[in-house]
Amino acid sequence: MENNGKCIIFSAPSGSGKTTIVHHLLKTIPELVFSISATTRRPRGTEENGVDYYFLKEEAFKEKIEAAEFVEYEEVYKGCYYGTLKSEVERIWNDGKHVVFDVDVVGGKNLKESLGDRALAVFVKPPSLEELKKRLKNRSTESDAELEVRIGKAKKEMRYEKRFDKTLVNNDLKTALKEAEEMVKSFLEI
Repeated sequence: MENNGKCIIFSAPSGSGKTTIVHHLLKTIPELVFSISATTRRPRGTEENGVDYYFLKEEAFKEKIEAAEFVEYEEVYKGCYYGTLKSEVERIWNDGKHVVFDVDVVGGKNLKESLGDRALAVFVKPPSLEELKKRLKNRSTESDAELEVRIGKAKKEMRYEKRFDKTLVNNDLKTALKEAEEMVKSFLEI
């Protein structure tokens, strides 16, 4: 992949605020464009192909794996794949923009390994697991059992922090947004 484009990777345990931070950056830094991931899962609600995700059948996804069309991919659950298409990154770079990713920690680690110095990998961290549990509980989107599974997953994901270039502790959202802007602008030298 040729070009002068760069990539910004935001990864975090669920409930840490990474999506809120990415949405803020997309509104405030016009040079950034969101990378649309490919997946084999079915669309949810009002999700649209080519807008929210590129929805692919498992066979088509596997063909793209064989053809080395992914920067990175992962089988998250049996038969459920997510990945970043090289063509998506190139599309954004060819427009003279920089790519921003909102991915899980394994995807973030894999993207960083693949993109090297062209990428800034930021691990968004909650102030504590207790605060994360409180945030997830306030969402009211999971049962108590599902909440415990998410917290268990978050504990494992926290171990990946050292594999990222920067850590952003989201204790206060306003402060975290400002720090994220500074990190990104510094990396892009805007």
